[in-house]
Amino acid sequence: MQISDLPYPDPGVPDARSGPRFLWWLGRGQLGGQAKSLCWGLLHFGGIAGLPYTVGLGIDAVVDRDGARLLWVGGLIALLGVAISLGDAMLHRTAVTNWITAAARVQQLLARKTAELGSALTRRVAAGEVVAVSTGDVEKIGWFVEAVSRFLAAALTLVVGCVVLLFYAPTIGVVVAIGMPVLALAVLPLLPRATRRADVQREKAGKATELASDTVAGLRVLRGIGGEELFLGRYREASQQVREAAVHSARMWALISAIQVLLPGALLVTVVWYGSALVLDGRLDVGELVAAFSAVATMLYPLRHFEEIAMAYSFSRPSAKRAARVLSLTRSEARAESGTEAEAVVEEAGPEPVVSTEIPQAPAPGGDLYDPGTGMLVPAGRFTAVVCGDPDLAGRLAERLGGHPMDSAAGPSVLLGGVALDELALDTARTLVLVQDKDPVLLSGTLRELFDVPASGAVEAPAALAAAQCADVLDALLQSAPDGVDDPMDARITERGRSLSGGQRQRLALARSLVTDPEVLVLDEPTSAVDSHTEARIADGISALRAGRTTVVLASSPLLLDRADRVVLIHEGKAAASGTHRELLHGDPRYRAVVTRETEEEQRTEEEQRLPRLESVLTEIEESA
Repeated sequence: MQISDLPYPDPGVPDARSGPRFLWWLGRGQLGGQAKSLCWGLLHFGGIAGLPYTVGLGIDAVVDRDGARLLWVGGLIALLGVAISLGDAMLHRTAVTNWITAAARVQQLLARKTAELGSALTRRVAAGEVVAVSTGDVEKIGWFVEAVSRFLAAALTLVVGCVVLLFYAPTIGVVVAIGMPVLALAVLPLLPRATRRADVQREKAGKATELASDTVAGLRVLRGIGGEELFLGRYREASQQVREAAVHSARMWALISAIQVLLPGALLVTVVWYGSALVLDGRLDVGELVAAFSAVATMLYPLRHFEEIAMAYSFSRPSAKRAARVLSLTRSEARAESGTEAEAVVEEAGPEPVVSTEIPQAPAPGGDLYDPGTGMLVPAGRFTAVVCGDPDLAGRLAERLGGHPMDSAAGPSVLLGGVALDELALDTARTLVLVQDKDPVLLSGTLRELFDVPASGAVEAPAALAAAQCADVLDALLQSAPDGVDDPMDARITERGRSLSGGQRQRLALARSLVTDPEVLVLDEPTSAVDSHTEARIADGISALRAGRTTVVLASSPLLLDRADRVVLIHEGKAAASGTHRELLHGDPRYRAVVTRETEEEQRTEEEQRLPRLESVLTEIEESA
């Protein structure tokens, strides 16, 4: 894989069972790049390790006054210099390629998972953590992947260097062969503690990032309530905790680095002292001593990569753990129906679907939407409103209706035309059913780009904007646009639509959903941030524009409920009643309590007042008879 080939056509299915498994999966996915980096690393480190021996041969040639051999040694040194330079350049090139490709693969996986889970992702993982994984954590994971090949090249070079030195100068080679493993493994007992400190630092940094992200997202609200200083103090405290954790971690790594300097220095002193004694005894030539000393000095360079791989793993392991946590989130699997729920499907939604191991085809247009978990039936082509007393329950129900619940115990899958949405391919399910949650996001760009979404083509942007009552939004965008912009569709929207009010953002998001014109449109509180007059006009606009199409609105506003063809009351997680708004308002106390916010005491008082009036009416009837 070359950088020019990115992004991957298919980043693959990651092993997200744990952080180390995820790192191992990434490494296995780049064996070709790792092999190239290893070969170039061996050429680079091998050239460095070979220099001392050629220098030793040159010294012997000078002592023996052998000019031909000295010339041959000079050519060999020049060849090693070319090998070192070429190996270094290509090692850096292949290592950077491995780093970028690993980081790109992780970013692709995260982007694919984000697209798969949608807004449900931030209900399971904090938005700040997602940002941390997509930025800093990706870099650290790539660092470890590209450091592995350099470490393997350095380790093989050390082993070969020790073996060659044993044959070249056995008396001094034994000391080096014993000392090098001690140097490589000396810091091993300190690594677990350094790793734990790095984990603490990463955890605190992630929390600080989450706090900063939440503070920026709610800055307008904080300014409104005067809470800027409070949250600034909290972030200042969190950043100081990150600093203290970073210093605490850096002290351990400083100790490891000090050991990596002290012990090699002690080995060099030992080699010089012992080698000098051997030269004086005549058991070692001067050239062999110089070669042995130079070999030990040059082997300290690849030895530093042992510290690098330890640091890379310590910093990347918590990052890989966070990435694996995000990537392990999946859509709930389709579940079998049982008991009375299956019977309800047969009675209200038609024959029971045939269970098959193959991915079913998309249902024929015009099918009813049925939720076995609540027993709610949404007739095809109707404007159905759903009333839930619990806002969280409404959000979970919207997820279920979209075919991607995040609760593994959510129950059987929602059926559209008798076909389970969870059994369909993700892109097919989202084409059929579009869910707009209560906090939709507007991306930065022009209004024309905002409406450049997959759509049926049956609904144009002007019609959707008119139905969502966005005339004032267009005027506001045009007024804030630069000179020369005459078409509001060319006006730019700032990041997340922060320059607009909450109601304006909500209406633009509604218009965008209307443009897509899906077979089933699910709206969760689409008018919660607008006034009652605008809400009534929006309800009429949705009803007119979506005529003949299935529309589900989760709301409790009487203005919107009164314009729905059918209203379903969800009580204690089940469909408890259905009918028109007026029928339920007069006939179901539970519905009236949710819609009018009437308490149980007020209901009892009303019933107590109603009974005497009813008795008086009955008495008058009896007397007249």
